[in-house]
Amino acid sequence: MYTFARPLLMMLDAERAHDLALSSLSAMYRMGLNPLVAQRSKPLPVKLWGIEFPNPVGLAAGMDKNGQHIDALGALGFGYIEIGTTTPRPQEGNPKPRMFRLPRHGALINRLGFNNLGVNALLVNVERSRYRGVLGINIGKNKDTPNERAFEDYLYCLERVYPVASYITVNISSPNTAGLRDLQGADELHRLLGQLRDAQERLANQHRRRTPILIKIAPDLSDPQIQRMGLILAAARVDGVIATNTTLDRLPVKGHRNANEAGGLSGKPLYGRSTAVLRHLRSNLPDSIPVIGVGGIHSGADAVGKTTAGAALVQIYTGFVYRGPALIRECVEAIRRRREQPVRGMSR
Repeated sequence: MYTFARPLLMMLDAERAHDLALSSLSAMYRMGLNPLVAQRSKPLPVKLWGIEFPNPVGLAAGMDKNGQHIDALGALGFGYIEIGTTTPRPQEGNPKPRMFRLPRHGALINRLGFNNLGVNALLVNVERSRYRGVLGINIGKNKDTPNERAFEDYLYCLERVYPVASYITVNISSPNTAGLRDLQGADELHRLLGQLRDAQERLANQHRRRTPILIKIAPDLSDPQIQRMGLILAAARVDGVIATNTTLDRLPVKGHRNANEAGGLSGKPLYGRSTAVLRHLRSNLPDSIPVIGVGGIHSGADAVGKTTAGAALVQIYTGFVYRGPALIRECVEAIRRRREQPVRGMSR
């Protein structure tokens, strides 16, 4: 069905097509037609942070910022879903148009800017949903909150989503909120992580459950920056890392008519760099800190490449836009086959 709908969606403005696709998916779910959209894979469980993931392939944040389509997305066969990014107060984001396709490259550029209805609206949608799978919630700061007060925004969201999230992702790497990536600097990151860890321990005692906190990082980091970040993340004993967000690099899409649009580039051109960052970060983190690999996955082989580079789980977004729900099953099955391969040099 997605194969049929995709050409029609691609005729629309990218953001309008995004909204229409999600609304249609939710309508089909309510009518019980979701089996026509996707075939679910057999379980391929992964256990992290005491959480049982039905399979290692998840939906990255950004697809469902307000948690309005959780049930429909959860019926497609994802092992987990991450909603958001959500902020303390509603905000419209950047002026439209702000999302652009680069189909020849299997890529998107977006400068949405954390457009969302605010964390309280997201929580209403989470409470209404019937989804009982693994739910990550991605949190950020409002664009008019200065960085020296960013922790207040993260804490506000953290306290509210803590009871309902399976895990929480702290987004300090979107290129579409001015100054946000400055929070990845050594001093800023060290201070923010210390504050978040203190809040996490307090909330764990209050709710009598420990919700993991993950940090999502940018791909546009030098090797020395990745090494320093690894040391800081390890010292703070974060629960996990998501590598990576979108990139500002335009070299892989040079010459495309949309290449000069401001915003973050995602999709196939991001795969190499995001995977290199993942591999380098993995080598600079203790084994006790899992990494989720995201960026440029358009095939099962790409998903396997992320796991080979050290990812415990993977996430898809732009590949899902171009390939549809079939990509979920393809990635799960590719990882399954990879797991079942005998270790080289060992007898059967």
